[in-house]
Amino acid sequence: MTAPTPLTGARLDRAYSPSHLVPSLRHYLDEYAARSAEARRAPGVRTGLRYGPGSAERLDFWPARHGPAPVQIFVHGGNWQALTERSSAFAAPAFRRAGAAFAAVGYGLAPATELDEIVASVRRCVRWIHGHAADLGVDPRRLHLSGTSAGAHLAAMALVPAGPGEPAAGRLLAGAALLSGIYDLEPVSRSYVNEALRLDADAVRRNSPPELLPDELPPVVLARGGVETQEYARQHDLMADALRRRGALAGNVVEAHRNHFDLPYDLADPSTPLGRAVLAQMGLPDHRADPDDRSAEATA
Repeated sequence: MTAPTPLTGARLDRAYSPSHLVPSLRHYLDEYAARSAEARRAPGVRTGLRYGPGSAERLDFWPARHGPAPVQIFVHGGNWQALTERSSAFAAPAFRRAGAAFAAVGYGLAPATELDEIVASVRRCVRWIHGHAADLGVDPRRLHLSGTSAGAHLAAMALVPAGPGEPAAGRLLAGAALLSGIYDLEPVSRSYVNEALRLDADAVRRNSPPELLPDELPPVVLARGGVETQEYARQHDLMADALRRRGALAGNVVEAHRNHFDLPYDLADPSTPLGRAVLAQMGLPDHRADPDDRSAEATA
């Protein structure tokens, strides 16, 4: 079989522009902000916690009602150049209802911050939460990391050994969930996205996790919406293969009626395939699927 011709030019740019598949990107951005603002009105929320030296290295934290508890650490998307932790807390109430803590992670954005440093920030955040688990009421053995879109890439890179002399953040995690991610950065480096990232061939190799993942990994739930571009579907399948080869693919979820932007709403929703997979991974109450639910495929 002949390999497909790589996308180029406008076709490639469109393939990495999932917003063209939804009526309004602004609708989702406004909803993220509104739901996150509502979540921050809950009692006990701790905002602006510094986890690293960078001015953007802050997180907002929702403690569990009873501790020590598992925690879900969420990394936002935005093509590595948009959004912040302030608009990334919409899943916090659902995780707290399930008995978990929640952290929304902020990080420096491109082009002011290089991708290597963004990756280092997320690794730093995982290590900081582990080191401050007692103060946060978190069980240090039950740290879970999730991300969507560019955030899924950053979460995947946290599973990759950082290099000699730096503790591996991935070894501190009990599980991960990667939503609608970009994992092979070579086509990204040929798209409009690279105007901000400025990736060269070496940076692409350093930051494309499928071939960098270690053999020992925590279980990973991989998910995407059914309403995604062909490139996002390809990226999902590429990471699924990489995780499967290492025995780490705990769930492979495709929610047929979800798109790139509304899939994260399901992260802790027990009525959805993604929510059930993530809550089960965290050891939270078992919510079994309705046998008549055909809205998604979920295979390991």
